[in-house]
Amino acid sequence: MGSWEGVSEFVAVAEAGSFTGAARKLGISTAQVSRQVSALEARLSTRLLYRTTRKVSVTEVGTVYYQHCRQVLDGLAEAERAVTDLQQVPRGRLRLTAPVTYGETTLAPLVTDFALQYPELQVEMELTNQKLDLVAEGYDLAIRLGQLTDSSMMARRLGSRTLYVCASPHYLSSHGEPHSLSELARHNCLPGTLDYWRFREQGRSRNIRVSGSFRCNSGRALVDAAVKGIGIVQLPDYYVDEYLQGGQLVSLLEHYREQDDGIWGIYPHNRHLSPKVSMLLDFLGEYIGEVAG
Repeated sequence: MGSWEGVSEFVAVAEAGSFTGAARKLGISTAQVSRQVSALEARLSTRLLYRTTRKVSVTEVGTVYYQHCRQVLDGLAEAERAVTDLQQVPRGRLRLTAPVTYGETTLAPLVTDFALQYPELQVEMELTNQKLDLVAEGYDLAIRLGQLTDSSMMARRLGSRTLYVCASPHYLSSHGEPHSLSELARHNCLPGTLDYWRFREQGRSRNIRVSGSFRCNSGRALVDAAVKGIGIVQLPDYYVDEYLQGGQLVSLLEHYREQDDGIWGIYPHNRHLSPKVSMLLDFLGEYIGEVAG
């Protein structure tokens, strides 16, 4: 351990700007800090600090050494937290955010099941279709659907969702069933927030612009319109599954269905995952994967 002697003291001095401040931070005497740093400089055969009667500053060599030492000390602290966390159970506050409908229909029941297992956990769940800033707003986790664009976040795939194009038997009996993407132009297509639908044709993704007599940013409203025979919709499985199974809606253009989207758990990059987050991700991955399968 001789090679580590003086490292913590040097880093503390560099950050505090004085031996006194470093000693206070480390809970040892100023003389001990000075001795350890001097011994470190002697071992390295270089000067790391400039000392005057008024202040202490870091040399050019000391700055390079400090940057490496800071990374090492951070890594050690992270390793200690990881080992400690392995012996802990989820507790304290856990803040997560998810899209509204998916959160209500699928995620919230799973999160409450998880919370029942760990009574020391306090969950705060924000359901919103806004893409919140996890770091700035203090969230531990976000559930995102579809294609990810934020490379500053770590992501774990929990499952998948399928996009269905569907209409009611009543609509199809009156207007016929489309069998190709070009036929959609002759049908009453009910768009949501986007004015195009996603398909796959000959191995490539295609966006087809659609329009109709009703448009809404609510998937539930679009499902209601489709069930009532107003037109055709494209929506994720969690909106339409029960209606497809019950016969109120019929799946269309299955040959052109886009590949399944991901259901993701995302969290800030380089942040150590606490037991409450990592265990919730494991739990969600197990059950969402089963639902998706």
